[in-house]
Amino acid sequence: MNAATASHASSDESIALRVRELESKLVTALRERDQAVRERDKLRRAYDALLVELERLRRRIYLAKAERVDIHQLEIEFAQKRKELEKLTELLAGASDIQVGDGGDAPPPSSPETTPATPSNGTPDAAAAPSAPPAKSKASGGRRKLRELDLPEERCEVRDPALEGSATLIGFDESVQIGHRKGGPVRFVIARAKYKQVDEAGVTTFPTPESPKVLFPKTMAAPTLMAHVICERALKAVPFCRQEDTFRRYGFPLDRGTMSRWNEDVGMTLGPIVQAAFREAMSTAFCLATDATGIAIQPGPRNGGPRRPCNKGHFFVILADHDHVFFEYQAKHSSDAVGAMFHGFSGYIQADAHSVYDALFRGEYRSCDDDEAPKEVGCLAHARRKFFEAAAAKDPVAREALFRFHMLFENEEKWRKLPPEMRKRLRLEKSKPLLDALFLWAEGQYVLVKDQRGLLRTALGYLLRHREAFSRFLDDGRLRIDNNASERAIRIIALARANWLFCGSDDHAQAMANIFSLVASCKLHGLDPERYLADMIRVFAQWPRERYLELAPRYWTATRARLDPEQLARPVGFLTIPPPE
Repeated sequence: MNAATASHASSDESIALRVRELESKLVTALRERDQAVRERDKLRRAYDALLVELERLRRRIYLAKAERVDIHQLEIEFAQKRKELEKLTELLAGASDIQVGDGGDAPPPSSPETTPATPSNGTPDAAAAPSAPPAKSKASGGRRKLRELDLPEERCEVRDPALEGSATLIGFDESVQIGHRKGGPVRFVIARAKYKQVDEAGVTTFPTPESPKVLFPKTMAAPTLMAHVICERALKAVPFCRQEDTFRRYGFPLDRGTMSRWNEDVGMTLGPIVQAAFREAMSTAFCLATDATGIAIQPGPRNGGPRRPCNKGHFFVILADHDHVFFEYQAKHSSDAVGAMFHGFSGYIQADAHSVYDALFRGEYRSCDDDEAPKEVGCLAHARRKFFEAAAAKDPVAREALFRFHMLFENEEKWRKLPPEMRKRLRLEKSKPLLDALFLWAEGQYVLVKDQRGLLRTALGYLLRHREAFSRFLDDGRLRIDNNASERAIRIIALARANWLFCGSDDHAQAMANIFSLVASCKLHGLDPERYLADMIRVFAQWPRERYLELAPRYWTATRARLDPEQLARPVGFLTIPPPE
């Protein structure tokens, strides 16, 4: 009995020991399981974040966003994010059988070698900036023989009105300029009249006739050729090297350096027209809409030193109601640059919520203390765009935000052609409740995600921080809900820098800004930019300084109707300037 009792006690003790051992293993297993679950959840969060980032980069590369600058850099980031996502997918597949979403199967990025993008360091290509100083060219053979070119010819006689009735015409002094007609270049033979005059005493003299004022007296190019070259670059973003090839095929060799000088000379010379229009806009405009984008500026001569990257400049576009379009070049994208452009303006300014505009809206650039600071008008399209990126991974909150924005923009589209007074009334009646509900909903959603990093928190925070600016369009029916008009206007700069890559200097960039201003204003008022620039090159030298505003595209149709069309059609000659109205 004692032996049986002892055996039974020993068995109970071994069972208890085994139970404790199993309990210990269970606790360890549970602890390892919890640790594995935490690691799995961490991997899942990282996977979801990378999935959103990958989709955002894919949208920027393949959906052609206007704000992108360097697609090559975006492709590098896209490839890196995709590699990280593949690694995380492998880890997650090993940790648990989670299902991978469709967002990982984005189309592969195109090869950087086939992407026509500006080099990320801004350095011009070998053709534009050779690594070694070019050899000195041979001595020039003088003015090229334009008479020998196989071009159609037109004759233009220039007579002196003061000598026509009192002197005898004895011949012409002829010179040649190259102009442009639809279909190609044309040769103009400029025949300047020569006179003989006999006085009462029988003395014969040969008076020197007065020459009509011209903008560029020693150039071989007529106004039409200059205007064509400039508009090809400003309207179609055709670089001078391609135009050089085109003129060579016409049988009229024209080098890119000459075209570049024409471009800069015309842009800087016609600058007073842009300045006169800008002064009018600053004093009369109701709302100025603006946006900016970068441009590469070629550095100065190397002088034997190492190659240097391009400098970074900025083009601003300014839309003054429906009257003028201005482009302004600034070397820096800073508050001082913005303040200098809008100094003294006290109306509405519509812009994105960049920090460079903050000092302007605080009133730091007023002309005097009694002036009001300009009022900021926000762009709801910018706010909506951020939710588009947050909705890349099908986030339900971001998708709801897009639906709320859609109702606001749908109203604006329906009321687009209504008078401003009626549009304001409808906005207050129907859009204001929708906008207030959007802000109230965004506040509640932001509380839930304010401690989480991600695109949704960024989008909600951006919307709420600029609530006053986004609500400003309710103040007046003439204000727009978005700033898309200025973004469309500045697209020509993005197209241009993808083709001719950079501006040669700050002065050249300012000249291009003047040309872009005139060309964009011509398009706004339905004018042919090439014909307008040809008219300006023809008229500007003889026009009174105090009346340059009459030459602005907004007024040119009325001004041109008061000029003699036959005089204006000639490449040179006297113009009868009408009196001011």
